[in-house]
Amino acid sequence: MTRVLVVDDEPQIVRALQINLKARGYEVHLAGTGTSALKVAAQHPPELVILDLGLPDFDGVDVIRGLRGWTDAPILVLSGRTDQTDKVEALDAGADDYVTKPFGIDELLARMRAVLRRSNVAQDQPVVTVGGAVVDLAAKRVTLESGEDVRLTPTEWHLLEVLVRNPGKLMSQRQLLTEVWGPGYETAGGNLRFYMGQLRRKLEPDPARPKHLLTEPGMGYRFEP
Repeated sequence: MTRVLVVDDEPQIVRALQINLKARGYEVHLAGTGTSALKVAAQHPPELVILDLGLPDFDGVDVIRGLRGWTDAPILVLSGRTDQTDKVEALDAGADDYVTKPFGIDELLARMRAVLRRSNVAQDQPVVTVGGAVVDLAAKRVTLESGEDVRLTPTEWHLLEVLVRNPGKLMSQRQLLTEVWGPGYETAGGNLRFYMGQLRRKLEPDPARPKHLLTEPGMGYRFEP
């Protein structure tokens, strides 16, 4: 039974989620504030968190940062905020996906299944396929179906590794720049575009129409297995 922590201060939404999730076999824990969310999470470590950003005591982004200090459980943001800046900030803090209120329960359940599936894939599969290439994370090696090695620069490998270790997750430009280049490079978007182009030319069958190394305009990049 998957343990889900729902963090929201709107009683109607909390009740609807509790009923629907329990009916589908999830173990549900509830919190209405950021403080109680961190406390409940420590007592009952979640396998998935559904989180509203607009909490009465402090911002949901701070909850994300607090959780990311000790857990890799997927965090699905459920918020009425539609501004792109809010979405990017939540993703930068460590959220895995973002659903805007109002929402359909079927869509939410599908997003939940997707982030849980991606989390399991990331943990269990050190070998990932990108188009016609096989990426062996343990061996730090990329090979084509023919057996030929794909030569990547250290920067290309680091960028590819970050993406494939987060399958399906939208990674903001800031996240990738910080992960790959380090602090101080948060605005070096030209570097990121260049190296993404290099990876597509080496790994995508049709680099002009990528199917795996995707750009989310204005948001960041995503690896789709």
